[in-house]
Amino acid sequence: MGEVSRAARVGLVLLLFAGAAGCAVGSPSTFALSSASVDNTYVCPAGASNAPYNLHATIGVRNGTTTSVTIKSVAAVLTLAAVKGSWLEKVGDKYEATGAAFSPASVGAGSSTSLQVAIPSACTKGTIPSTATSYGEYSVGLSVTTSSGTYKIKSENRHRIVAD
Repeated sequence: MGEVSRAARVGLVLLLFAGAAGCAVGSPSTFALSSASVDNTYVCPAGASNAPYNLHATIGVRNGTTTSVTIKSVAAVLTLAAVKGSWLEKVGDKYEATGAAFSPASVGAGSSTSLQVAIPSACTKGTIPSTATSYGEYSVGLSVTTSSGTYKIKSENRHRIVAD
């Protein structure tokens, strides 16, 4: 009888272990950014001098944790990746944008959502008419600070400022 109850205890332990492992399979238990995209193009108005506008970003978010996660802030780094024509900056120059507006302010436990972000930016365009189109194309890195840590992601597309 001792061997039967020992086998039963071992079987019960194995069953509990298998059940616990099965619950963890297929659903991540972390907070993660899954994708990001930004507005493709912004046309700078004639005569603009450091004229403000908002660059919009969408970030896919997955909260695989068991608690709600609060979004505290979103910042962006725009890096000039390509130019055509005359441009005030050179390839590799960076612009750090802080104070972005975003929504939602939290992501519930076990939820996925799209974080909508409005990043403050600006453009300058001379008053001299040009027959050629010029633009600066920026890669955009995003940093999301939350109650569970800071997460970074790069936009899948570039943002182009056109000044023609």
